[in-house]
Amino acid sequence: MRDLRMAPGTPPLRLPPVHVSEERIIRIDVGLRPFRPSGFRVEREALGDKVLVHNYGHGGGGITLSWGTAKIAVDLGYDASKPEVAVLGCGAVGLATARLLQERGARVRIYAKDLPPNTTSNVAGAQWWPASTFDHDRTTPEFRQRHFEAARFAFRRYQSLVGDAYGVSWETNYNLANRPITTYPAAEDDPMRALVVNQRDLAVDEHNFPRPFVRQFDTMMIETPLYLRRMELDVRQHGAEIVVREFADVSQVQALPERTIFNCTGLGAGRLFGDTEIVPVRGQLAILLPQPEVNYNTIGREGYMFGRRDGIVLGGSFERGQWSLEPSPETIAGIMAGHKSIFDAMRA
Repeated sequence: MRDLRMAPGTPPLRLPPVHVSEERIIRIDVGLRPFRPSGFRVEREALGDKVLVHNYGHGGGGITLSWGTAKIAVDLGYDASKPEVAVLGCGAVGLATARLLQERGARVRIYAKDLPPNTTSNVAGAQWWPASTFDHDRTTPEFRQRHFEAARFAFRRYQSLVGDAYGVSWETNYNLANRPITTYPAAEDDPMRALVVNQRDLAVDEHNFPRPFVRQFDTMMIETPLYLRRMELDVRQHGAEIVVREFADVSQVQALPERTIFNCTGLGAGRLFGDTEIVPVRGQLAILLPQPEVNYNTIGREGYMFGRRDGIVLGGSFERGQWSLEPSPETIAGIMAGHKSIFDAMRA
């Protein structure tokens, strides 16, 4: 077995704690993840004399998987002889789909009920790792392979966007547990293990967290407000028109002038296209004042902390079937208390 301890002479980690208090909350974000137990839907079908390509239902992995499922969708549906295309939706999935279409030579028009900063993507925690994307007992080996292929493509694409322009950066994550960690972020026999970077299990004397088991790995963080603004600017600068419009039924979609339509409506696809499997999963976040010295993330049974530049993100709720966008004081209090128990107990 490889020795995953720090090299001799390396000082132990003494990470700065997050200051968790109600006085430091700058906002509460509530979002509804578009969750399908069997996983995202990327599928081509006929809509009268038009081609309709679905690309939705990513659950908690919309930003993470957006470039990957966009590639699958574009491969399935784009015909260079019919370059005029419509994209429904202007969140992370719709914008990535639009950009890949433009790179193929398409002339894109986006139709969306809401634009950033009023999309579900804007209130995502946005760590690059697909989480809460499907129920394992509802998927097939074929889907899991497709899921991995989407993740792999997205992983490479986000690496090309690292920097201040898109708000994408590499950060270190610490999975905190009271028992040995074997499956997070990915088990050794999981294909996703190939996308785990710099994983190490730390000994108790190598860190200052109040947990006996800590697994470290590196991945990217996406600062969603900046990223989505830049993506919208990109598609506009490459010639896309964005039309603010809500569709009441499929007949209005079919009446669009474009011959090829990419459906990236997320949760709205349930009502618009009759998908009875898709359900909302409510996530609530407490955003604290930024702490520039906190440039790491934690994941544990108390939830997650993402040390973003625009604020400290505390989250971890997963409320299936909840449609309300009103924050729950009890849930937020639980998130705050759980994280306070970690960071107040960090060793100096």
